[in-house]
Order: sequence, then structure tokens, then C-alpha cells
Amino acid sequence: MSSRGTRYWNSGAIPLIAPDVLGNIISSASDLAVVITDEGQILSVLINPDHRSFGRLEHWEGGNVRDFLTIESVEKLDRRLEAFHASQPTGPSIELNHTDNSIEFPIRYTFHRIGPDGAVLMLGRDLRPIAEMQQQLVKAQAALERDYEMQREFDTRFRVLMETTSEPIIFVAMSSGRITDINKAAANLLGGTRGDLVGSAIAQEFDGRRRGEFMESLTNIAVSDTKIPLQLQARRSKRQLKVLPTAFRAAGERLLLCRLDLAEEGAVVADEMSMHLLGFYEHGADAIVFTNASGTILSANDSFLNMLDAANVASVKGKPLGDFLARGAVDSKVLIENASRTGQMRMYATKLIGTYDSQTSVEISATYLEDQAHPAFAFSIRDASRVEAVRVPGVGVSDDAVRSVMELVGSAALKDIVAETTDVVEKMCIETAVELTSNNRVAAAEMLGLSRQSLYVKLRKYGLLVKDPDA
Repeated sequence: MSSRGTRYWNSGAIPLIAPDVLGNIISSASDLAVVITDEGQILSVLINPDHRSFGRLEHWEGGNVRDFLTIESVEKLDRRLEAFHASQPTGPSIELNHTDNSIEFPIRYTFHRIGPDGAVLMLGRDLRPIAEMQQQLVKAQAALERDYEMQREFDTRFRVLMETTSEPIIFVAMSSGRITDINKAAANLLGGTRGDLVGSAIAQEFDGRRRGEFMESLTNIAVSDTKIPLQLQARRSKRQLKVLPTAFRAAGERLLLCRLDLAEEGAVVADEMSMHLLGFYEHGADAIVFTNASGTILSANDSFLNMLDAANVASVKGKPLGDFLARGAVDSKVLIENASRTGQMRMYATKLIGTYDSQTSVEISATYLEDQAHPAFAFSIRDASRVEAVRVPGVGVSDDAVRSVMELVGSAALKDIVAETTDVVEKMCIETAVELTSNNRVAAAEMLGLSRQSLYVKLRKYGLLVKDPDA
């Protein structure tokens, strides 16, 4: 190779490289490059310009490399330098932990002789990214171990609970209809063992049941508001059993938790009564509505939906019953207050407002369902539009009032007769409102669309204040 650069390459030889260019090559080829003497004195430090996380290390130059290493790394460096100077320059790389201003960072070094004076070039790669990845892997492995131990703990709790509880329980997959798990109490009622029953179709454990029909019955009970157990006979034990399913989802799979119980004779009678009441509620001709204490609809049957022309129960559930009555909150308040006070209210006449503003004359009976925790009201609503003409009025016009009007004919002008008739009708309406509201003046005023002061004026005018117990 010529010093003038006439030949740059010959038989694999390396060309002459200018010192400043060589420094750039070394700093780019490694993350950290350190040149030391045989004794370990640092002659030069080069940092990769794209890797500035080390900070400034110029203060290393002139010092001993051992001053910037941890104790265990000093021993590793001494052994490697000893082997390096003993004609083993191509030994394996070593990992050294540097410490500088209480900050530690690991570097993997390879050693290279660069001159006759014994100078050694240490080319290093930063191991912090690898260390961080290793720490993340360790943390992930630890998290998996914790999850596994937690899963084992919950599985153990579940097994202990299933085997120690006296309540017979079966878990059924809704997609296949097969038993996924069953406890000993349930297996005894069915007349089998857990090993025989797990994995078998639950429908075949009961007499006269097909899989599709049976799973449909269980699903309908699980999603319905009224939980009525299914009466069945076990195929193996021949016992009469009740099955009450509950639907839930776990890990994306839909399951049924089925609780079993013996069907006692008294319970059968009670269940028959419940079934009859449920059938009357679902298929009865009269509309039936259940509300809470504030008049919000909790449930309603199909007859009520037909009267309103409502699409489904979701369109009325959660709304005030007064929204569907002609006088709105006034009707609802009269019904609820009277039913709360006396236990029930019968034959309250009003109109039902449909979805498309249609009006139907109805008679409503209200019953208070006393429950300290969850008081409720049951309303039976009957279509009275066909018999409205023959309904007996709550308050009739008195004979004296009619006679006084008739006596005016021929002796008074028509406008005077009409004025007298208006007073008679007005008195009749006020008496009816007072009677319907059980002498509740505030509710009567709302029903008539009057202010409370105007109602008292008219009551005084027609001599009706004597009905006030406080008057």
C-alpha cells in the first residue's frame, strides 16, 4: 500500500484512513469506544453521535477505567486484559457495568490492539435496551405466574364451594345443551355420578324431553321477568324435580346455571297458582299494569299494549302511567292516593291515550300491593267504550235542579235559561270531581283545570263547602 494512495487495496489490505475519518468510523460502528493503555488509563473516549443517552464522558479521559466500573466489573476487566496481553487478543466479548455519578449502565466490549505502544481499543455496545427488554419479559412472566396462581386459587374455591354446598347446581352450555359441570348434590338427585353426567346432554336426563325444545324452555325462563321453575322427572332416579335456570356469559360462552330442587306437593299447588296467574296476565282480555309507588310502569301485558297500539313493552316500561291517561298526572295521582289510603280503588272512569293520540274510554281499578321494601300498584284497565252510554253517572243532576230549569221555559229568555243550565252542569262537575278525589281539593282543582282559589269560590257559591270535614 503506497503512502501516496496510488494503490488503496492489495490482497485484502486496509487502506490508509485519516485520523479524523477513523474516529468517525469508530464512533459510528459502536455505541461507546474507549482507548486505554496496558495499565488501564483512558486515553480517549468516543460516543456515537446518534446515541447520546450516556451524556458527556470527556471527564473520563486521563483517569483509570477501573474508577468508572463496579467492583465485580473491575475483576472481569483485569482477567480479560491479562488474557489479552497473553497473546489472546481475539477472546470473547465481556459485559462491564459502568458507574458514573450514581448512574449504572451495562456495556458489552470487544478488545482490539491498535498500536505498538500497547494501546487497546474497547468497542462497546449499550446493553440497556436488551436489559429493559429482559426486565419486561421478567415482569410479563411474573404477571403470568400471578394470573396462573390466582386462577388456581379461584378454581380451588369454586371446587370447594361446589362440593360443600347443599344446593344442587348444574352448569349447562347453551350452544350444545351439554352439562359442563355438576356438583355432588345435583348428581344424587339425578341418580348418577359427576363423571357420568359431565359432558352428557342435560335433556336426556329427564323423561320426555327433546334437546332443542328443552333448551328453549330453559332459555325462556332464564330471560323472563317472572322466574317460574320447570317441573320435570329425572330419568334415572324418577324423582319429581324443579329446575330454575339463570343465564350468564363467561369468556365469550353463554351458559346456564340450573338450580335443582325436589317438587313437594305444596310447592306444586303454589306453582300451579303462579302458572294460572301468569297465564291470566299474559292472555287476559283486560289490560294489567304494574307500577312502583311513584306511578312508573314496571311491567304491562299484551292487552295494555294493544289498547295503546304500542310495538313492545320496552316502549312503555319506565314511563309514568299518567303519560297514557287523558288527565295525565291528575288521574295517576287520584288512583295512587286513593289506593294507598284504602288499599284499592274501583271503577275509575277516564280515557287512555294511545301511541298515535287515539283515545279509548276505560275503567280502571287500582290495588295497592303492600311491601315495605318495594311497594307497588296493580292496575286493571277495561275497555269501556262500548258500554259508556249505559254507565251510571257518579253524581246525577237533582230533580230540583231540573225542575227549576224547566220552570224557566216561557217565563225567561233563552240566555237566562242557558245560564241557569250552565250553573247546574258546573255544580254537577264539581261534585263529581270532589267525589272522585275523595274530597281532595287540590286534586279536584287539577282535574277541573281550576286554581285552588277558584275552586273554593265555586264550592262556596254552590254550598258545597259543608263537605269539608275541617269547615
